[in-house]
Amino acid sequence: MAWNGQQPPPFNPSYNPNFTQQGGNPSAPPPPQSHPYNAYQPGGYGTPGYGSQPPQTQYGAPPRGYGAPPAGGYGAPGYGTASPAPPPGADPTLWYWFQAVDANHSNSITATELRQALVNGNWSPFNEETCRLMIGMFDTDRDGTINFQEFAALWKYIQDWKQCFERFDTDRSGNIDANELANAFRTFGYNLSPQFSHMIVRKFDRASRNTINFDDFIQCCVMLKSLTDAFRRKDTSMRGTIQIHYEEFLEMVLENAMH
Repeated sequence: MAWNGQQPPPFNPSYNPNFTQQGGNPSAPPPPQSHPYNAYQPGGYGTPGYGSQPPQTQYGAPPRGYGAPPAGGYGAPGYGTASPAPPPGADPTLWYWFQAVDANHSNSITATELRQALVNGNWSPFNEETCRLMIGMFDTDRDGTINFQEFAALWKYIQDWKQCFERFDTDRSGNIDANELANAFRTFGYNLSPQFSHMIVRKFDRASRNTINFDDFIQCCVMLKSLTDAFRRKDTSMRGTIQIHYEEFLEMVLENAMH
């Protein structure tokens, strides 16, 4: 990732709250699992690495700004005004970026402000749904915004997903096609058909290129995990099949869609 053309600061775990959500810790992409329908096991999804560290090699140069603000966006840190000093233990660059993104100086960031600050590798902005999803995951006081510490944890989350995305973007195109997505799902432990991966790409392909961007990759993987968790809670026999009423099905889908 880059911030105004520079590498982002390393994440400082000293100010990383232990944010959790139902089903696990959102701070990292999921490791591989084994199960009759390859759902996630209790305690999964909380450790990065898929059982091993992802490759350390990059694309030669960092991809064009995954998760960073658009080139020229927000100007210099501080957004034209003097910013307060960073809190103790905070990385100054990350703090000043937070101040720049906080356009109304409320000391918190909305999904709209976050969307204006994040871009994909092709400089397209993150989609609204992904930004709302991530705000919801890290908004511990449920006020619809994130403060600096929540923002710092979210930034670490994006960095973790960036490493994951790069691992499966095998042709170094800056996006993920259906075959690469199927490989990612297999690595996560899902036993899903190639047709399902193609359907997911069609659903999330916003540019009619038969690929998905970084933000959509995050969204579809989180959606799949959330639905799998909901299914698994009903699958008490762990056989990969459930019998539910129509309204229960609607609740499962709507809870995921409105997360």
